Amino acid sequence: MHEIVSTPVDTSRRWWVLAIVVAAQFMFGVDAFIVNVAIPTIAVELHASPAQIEAVIAIYLIGYATLVVTGGRLGDIYGTRNVFVAGVAGFSLTSLWCGLAQSGPELITARLAQGATAALMVPQVLATLHLLFSDSARARAFGIYGIVLGLAGAAGFMLGGVLVTLDLAGLGWRAVFFVNVPCGAVIIAAALSIMPTVPRRVGTRLDLPGAIVLFAGLLCLIGPLLFGHDVGWAAWVWLVMAAGVAIIAAFVRLERSVARRGGMPLIDLSLLSDLAFMRGLVAVFFFFFANLSFYLVMTMFMQEALQIAPLQAGLVFVPLALTFVVASRHSGVRALHRGTLVLIEGCGLQVVGLAALVTMVETTAAPSALMLALVLMIFGYGQGLVMAPLSSAVLSTVKPASAGAGSGMYGTTTQIGNAAGVAAIGAVFFAIEAMTSARVALFAACALFVLSIMSSAAFLSWMRRAKA
Repeated sequence: MHEIVSTPVDTSRRWWVLAIVVAAQFMFGVDAFIVNVAIPTIAVELHASPAQIEAVIAIYLIGYATLVVTGGRLGDIYGTRNVFVAGVAGFSLTSLWCGLAQSGPELITARLAQGATAALMVPQVLATLHLLFSDSARARAFGIYGIVLGLAGAAGFMLGGVLVTLDLAGLGWRAVFFVNVPCGAVIIAAALSIMPTVPRRVGTRLDLPGAIVLFAGLLCLIGPLLFGHDVGWAAWVWLVMAAGVAIIAAFVRLERSVARRGGMPLIDLSLLSDLAFMRGLVAVFFFFFANLSFYLVMTMFMQEALQIAPLQAGLVFVPLALTFVVASRHSGVRALHRGTLVLIEGCGLQVVGLAALVTMVETTAAPSALMLALVLMIFGYGQGLVMAPLSSAVLSTVKPASAGAGSGMYGTTTQIGNAAGVAAIGAVFFAIEAMTSARVALFAACALFVLSIMSSAAFLSWMRRAKA
């Protein structure tokens, strides 16, 4: 049991505190999408291979996924405000490093550090909201948080296109990282002056060995998917992936050993035997497998195959992101009446959107940015129907005592799914593009998207039947 020190928390300026922490969350959300628009330009200037380009996105997600639970526990140990400020400072400095990178490998390393510091910053956002808004204002506060989270995607795509196009001070793509530095400085100054100190949890301990082993396992499992094509899928690539599977298995054994010694494992081992929750996590994995990778593939296709300028390419996604926000708001009401069926409907709508995209690309020699934007709105609305209530549906299977641990496993699974999707689907896209054409590569990637989305829908249907 974790005892909370009974220290009064100042809530008099909580709405200002809300603005500070959601600004940090917004910066993190923007960064997840702003890079996609700049990727083709980064590849040219740094002479980065397709594998390195995929790694720029995937390694960030892996670093975040493996340390986000540890980041939350550090907040319990050292105080939410202290860890939040340290995370924002680290995120700002590593963003500066990303912008100064002179090669693909250096940018990959900087992105790993950026993901690790984001894992310090982001968990403190929800922890702060939970602490400061325990009354009737809670729904409004979390509503604002959700809207900001949704708008971050639209802002990321648009800002990425604007910064690359304007080429401020000749910085080019580097500006998409540099922009975090002044934003981070403002957030830190405001946090130090306004955020209250919060109670610390006595008895909370870290599981650094678990985090290190999980990181090594994911790197061995996903890394070869990134670089396999560059080395001709040599035999050692498959051996490394097999080692990754073995390390993940060893991670579970390590966690059980930590629990037996009275420690605090990185994951709640009791959840591994919760069949309904594990089915839900499988659905989550497949859904997110087809999430971020879609934007990478579409960005590369638009800028390289269709020769759409970065600004226009970024604007193509803005209606999609806004439609996603609208659908997210609608999905809560629909879920009350239709349950998990609304998630299956959302998956189906995504498939319709992908089919419409493939049909347009096949029948139109050079589809315009406006045409693509209109079609992608279908995909975005379907995605919004699923994303918002998915966490509620999966976490509803978890006992209240394990809610925090379940949320941590859910968040980690989403980022692992994103990273695996970028690695696998990106590898297929670049490999087929090199052999035939970008259009064929896009069709193949869309086929994989459909398989992933339908797999997610199948597991959601399984959960729905189990509840019936």
